[in-house]
Amino acid sequence: MALITLRRNLYHLSDFRMHGALAALKNHPVNHVRKMVKGRLCPWFPSLQPEPCRVRFHHACCKKFHSENGDALHPLGEPVFSQAHDWAGPEQNPESLDEQMFYRRLNDLDSSADVLHFIGTLQPLPDSLAAGALQRICEVEKKDGNHKLPKGILENGVFQDLCVRFEQESPSLSDTALVTALQALSLLYVGPQSNLLLNLVAESRHRVKRGGLEVRSLCILGESLIRLQGPGDETLELIIYQLQGEKLETFAPEDIVALYRILQACAEKVDRHQAFLNKINSFSLSVVSTLSPTLMSQMLTALVALDQTQALPLVIKLGKYAVRHIPHFTHEELRKVLEAFIYFGHNDRFFTTALERHVASLCLTLDPEVISTVTEYCGRKQILSRPIFDAVAETFVGQSEKFSPRQVSELIEPFGKLNYLPPNASALFRKLENLLLTRFDYFPPKTLLKILHSCSLIECHPVNFMAKIFSPYFLQQLQGEESSVDRLSLAQLTQLFLTSVLECPFYKGRKLLPKYQVRSFLTPCCSLETPVDFQLYKSVRIGLIDLLGARMYFASKVLTPYCYTIDVEIKLDEEGLVLPFTIDEDVHKRLALCIDDPKRFSLNSRHLLGKEAIKQRHLRLLGYQVVQIPYYEIEMLKSRVELVEYLQRKLFPHNVGIRWQEG
Repeated sequence: MALITLRRNLYHLSDFRMHGALAALKNHPVNHVRKMVKGRLCPWFPSLQPEPCRVRFHHACCKKFHSENGDALHPLGEPVFSQAHDWAGPEQNPESLDEQMFYRRLNDLDSSADVLHFIGTLQPLPDSLAAGALQRICEVEKKDGNHKLPKGILENGVFQDLCVRFEQESPSLSDTALVTALQALSLLYVGPQSNLLLNLVAESRHRVKRGGLEVRSLCILGESLIRLQGPGDETLELIIYQLQGEKLETFAPEDIVALYRILQACAEKVDRHQAFLNKINSFSLSVVSTLSPTLMSQMLTALVALDQTQALPLVIKLGKYAVRHIPHFTHEELRKVLEAFIYFGHNDRFFTTALERHVASLCLTLDPEVISTVTEYCGRKQILSRPIFDAVAETFVGQSEKFSPRQVSELIEPFGKLNYLPPNASALFRKLENLLLTRFDYFPPKTLLKILHSCSLIECHPVNFMAKIFSPYFLQQLQGEESSVDRLSLAQLTQLFLTSVLECPFYKGRKLLPKYQVRSFLTPCCSLETPVDFQLYKSVRIGLIDLLGARMYFASKVLTPYCYTIDVEIKLDEEGLVLPFTIDEDVHKRLALCIDDPKRFSLNSRHLLGKEAIKQRHLRLLGYQVVQIPYYEIEMLKSRVELVEYLQRKLFPHNVGIRWQEG
């Protein structure tokens, strides 16, 4: 208190008296007081210039500064002590100016050595500023890829003095300084038996039990304890309990996201906190518009980890505001956002448009993980975005060696699923073939099979690999330690084998053994076909009965000997007469009606999915006359008469009328 009083009194000295005071204090034993007085001339502390005597200035604890990104310090929270002002006009508080300039200078320093040199010239610092300096040192080291403080920093005298100060004075530290110091040490590995760390943790636990910590301090402390002690820390439950008692309206947006991160770390206890989460999810709707790109990405990541599928209104609103942040997300943040939208099944056309612009302009500089996630997002949501797929194809051709086997699979599969060949298709699949030939053994069997199957969907047949994947050795690898090969892999192998027979007659290599072939591609869990939509089928069935005269003249959901299931099959004899579906003799032609609902097309388009395109292609090669009846044509019909006329034009385009034969 004497030092604070001395400092305050020095503000009111005239220049003449100030020089006298400097001379008198030249040999003063309290070295930091001498530095404080000399600091009057420091360019970083302009408020140490003499102020008019009308100003009454009281020492105040500085605000907590920290960044949501961990790389910059920004003012957050409130001072612990009050400041009394008696300004003649609306002048800026000089003490606040000191803090702002201190942290501005601190943020400009990119090495721990520079930070230590800087604070070494300002010793002693208020505890909050000292904690901020410690945090900056740890942030810089973490940013440089270090997992613990280098030896040179640990042996630095200024750093050692800083640590000794926090270790010995932990009970007298302000709440802000205490949690900031602990947060700084949690960023890097510090030995669990460190006296400094033990003292700070013990004092933090004591203050939590005592109560009275502000929301910001509780959030910082909770995350720090998670990093240091793990989610099972006993104090963490008390912190969450105290946060539940606070009004969410008093939380800043960064506090709300910090709360999500804390609960995310305790995801196994989500049922215990679900009621609290419901309140947070509802309140968060009001802060979405204020979230930064980083906070938005972190909130979505937490919602995924906590499986908050009931929070779809929040996810939808986050998707709406994510549009404006797409150019500002880091690669990792954008990937997390896309993964969240994949998880919750969300898509937004404005988001897709913004994503198209972003990917098309920056695809060559995007991280392979981001590129593969973008294509996976498009594939999962069945979004056929030509700008995205064209840019991705160009990037893969030029940088294929940067992609891991999993990333290659996530990138290539959507091309097959969405039945899309980019303009550089020949270069793309030539590059893919060369990559697979040189790195064949690096690809897990299931990953390799998915890639090759996707290629066959868009008529890029992997002939050079068929003998390998039909071999007993590969099939054994595919089975792994399981008792049998999984159903989806068997279906993909069967369709590849059918492709080799129907579309690659020149292939004379190894065949797929019958025991590995499935009987149907339409199964509940892992289907290579899309089941017919019942309501659309019902409408078509009514028209067919009116057209053909009876239900007996067509069959529904017919499983062919070639594994495909036909929505409706109609048999004709040599003269074009319609035969009852129970008759198998004298069948000259078979009509296969494909009643295609929106699920068989890319999103909001009339472009068939790959699995439907290959089905229709194979049925034609097998001798069926494929008749496509898409939903968008049915929806245009206004009456039952129009429906019958439409079906007659589709089924019998060359006949004026239609005849049928009694069974």
